[in-house]
Amino acid sequence: MKIAKQISAFCPYCNKHTPHSVKLYSKKPQRGNSVGNRRHNRKIKGYVGKVKAETPKKKLAKRQKAVLECATCHKKIERVFGNRTKKKLELKTG
Repeated sequence: MKIAKQISAFCPYCNKHTPHSVKLYSKKPQRGNSVGNRRHNRKIKGYVGKVKAETPKKKLAKRQKAVLECATCHKKIERVFGNRTKKKLELKTG
């Protein structure tokens, strides 16, 4: 799925349509010692009872996400492009 590097989109901060630069969304790595990770590790530890960490079902297709940055106020907005698709989001060159 290809998308232009700059599109016109609605900015909720400016309250009008402005040009936005498009960047691909990349997920940040999780912290190992966060409360949620510690709680999860505590639950999956041991051999008795139902284990929480059963293998998750893999989704065949993902919803592609991009980050739009307003040219006037420089605020960032996340936007999902299209429905579930196997094709990765690409920025058009030229």
